Amino acid sequence: MTLKKTLTYAAWAFLIYFIAFRPQAAANVAQGLIGLITRLGTGFGDFFSTIAS
Repeated sequence: MTLKKTLTYAAWAFLIYFIAFRPQAAANVAQGLIGLITRLGTGFGDFFSTIAS
Protein backbone atom coordinates (compact mmCIF):
# COMPACT_ATOMS: atom_id res chain seq x y z
CA MET A 1 0.00 0.00 0.00
CA THR A 2 1.32 3.42 -0.86
CA LEU A 3 1.92 6.14 1.67
CA LYS A 4 -0.72 8.36 0.07
CA LYS A 5 -3.39 5.65 0.34
CA THR A 6 -2.42 4.90 3.94
CA LEU A 7 -2.65 8.56 4.92
CA THR A 8 -6.00 8.86 3.15
CA TYR A 9 -7.41 5.91 5.09
CA ALA A 10 -6.03 7.33 8.34
CA ALA A 11 -7.62 10.73 7.65
CA TRP A 12 -11.02 9.13 6.93
CA ALA A 13 -10.76 6.99 10.06
CA PHE A 14 -9.95 10.05 12.17
CA LEU A 15 -12.84 11.98 10.63
CA ILE A 16 -15.31 9.19 11.38
CA TYR A 17 -13.96 8.83 14.93
CA PHE A 18 -14.12 12.61 15.49
CA ILE A 19 -17.73 12.83 14.30
CA ALA A 20 -18.83 9.76 16.26
CA PHE A 21 -17.27 10.64 19.60
CA ARG A 22 -17.14 14.46 19.48
CA PRO A 23 -20.17 15.53 17.43
CA GLN A 24 -20.43 19.03 18.93
CA ALA A 25 -16.76 19.76 18.29
CA ALA A 26 -17.04 18.33 14.76
CA ALA A 27 -20.04 20.58 14.09
CA ASN A 28 -18.10 23.60 15.33
CA VAL A 29 -15.20 22.76 13.03
CA ALA A 30 -17.60 22.35 10.08
CA GLN A 31 -19.26 25.70 10.83
CA GLY A 32 -15.86 27.35 10.99
CA LEU A 33 -14.79 25.89 7.65
CA ILE A 34 -18.06 26.88 5.99
CA GLY A 35 -17.69 30.40 7.39
CA LEU A 36 -14.13 30.59 6.09
CA ILE A 37 -15.20 29.46 2.61
CA THR A 38 -18.04 32.00 2.64
CA ARG A 39 -15.71 34.84 3.64
CA LEU A 40 -13.21 33.83 0.97
CA GLY A 41 -15.93 33.75 -1.67
CA THR A 42 -17.22 37.15 -0.61
CA GLY A 43 -13.71 38.60 -0.66
CA PHE A 44 -12.98 37.27 -4.14
CA GLY A 45 -16.36 38.48 -5.37
CA ASP A 46 -15.76 41.97 -3.99
CA PHE A 47 -12.28 42.01 -5.49
CA PHE A 48 -13.44 41.06 -8.98
CA SER A 49 -16.47 43.34 -8.91
CA THR A 50 -14.19 46.24 -7.94
CA ILE A 51 -11.84 45.41 -10.81
CA ALA A 52 -14.76 45.22 -13.27
CA SER A 53 -16.18 48.60 -12.30
